[in-house]
Formats: sequence, C-alpha cells, structure tokens
Amino acid sequence: MAGSSHGHTPAAWTGVTIAIIGFCVAGAFMVMAQPVGFWAGMVIVVLGGVVGAVMRSMGLGQPKRTHAVPHVAPAATREPAGAES
Repeated sequence: MAGSSHGHTPAAWTGVTIAIIGFCVAGAFMVMAQPVGFWAGMVIVVLGGVVGAVMRSMGLGQPKRTHAVPHVAPAATREPAGAES
C-alpha cells in the first residue's frame, strides 16, 4: 500500500473528513437521544461520499491505471534425463 499512494488525494481527504464530521454529529445526537439530529449526521456522512465521488470525477482522485499483461516468452522445454537424441 505504501507505494501506491492509496488515498493520498484531495478527493479522498475531503470525503473522509466530511464523513468523520458526520459520524461525530450523529454520535453526539445519538447520546442526546435526538433522532432528527442523528439522521442529519447520517446525511452528512452520505454527503461526504458524494463529495468524494464528485471530486474524483473532476480529476482530483487517484488516476486509473491500466494493468498491461507483460509478454513472457515461453520457457525452453528440456528433454527428460536419459533421453537419447
């Protein structure tokens, strides 16, 4: 993971930050027994995912790489031991 820069993009940081704020809001209102505030926090969590996806589509996310299959030459076949040529 260290070599792939997984998650080190503005889209990832922004989406996760908004989602964490939403979880904190939902948790605080859950402790206060306020269902409307809890669901508002959950809406903020979903908003974080939407913002991250929109930013990724704008080019601020991890670029997609195509994995090319390397061409490997076939291995030389050897005759079994004791075979006569």
